[in-house]
Formats: sequence, C-alpha cells, structure tokens
Amino acid sequence: MKIKTTLCLIALTLAPTFALAGAGCDQAKMQSASQCAAGQIWDAAKQACTPEVTS
Repeated sequence: MKIKTTLCLIALTLAPTFALAGAGCDQAKMQSASQCAAGQIWDAAKQACTPEVTS
C-alpha cells in the first residue's frame, strides 16, 4: 500500500510539469526571416513569409 501511495504522489507531483513541457512553447508556430524561402521576405505584421515585391 505504501508503494502505491508513493507512486501516486510522484505522478501527481510531476503531472503539471509534463503538461507544461508539451504545450508551453509552440515551436511549430514560431518562424523567422531565416526560414523564408528564396524570393520571400519576413512580414512582421502578418508574422509570415511573403513574396518579395520588386518595382
């Protein structure tokens, strides 16, 4: 019984840590100018790469 209680206590203590580690920082949505393809520039307002307009 003591082992089960200890394991449950450890699991409940670590649960918030694991929950925050997975979704705490969404790297998939983070992008920068260095990730734009050739012929594209970083648009800070849209937070995305856009085609480079030349006159």
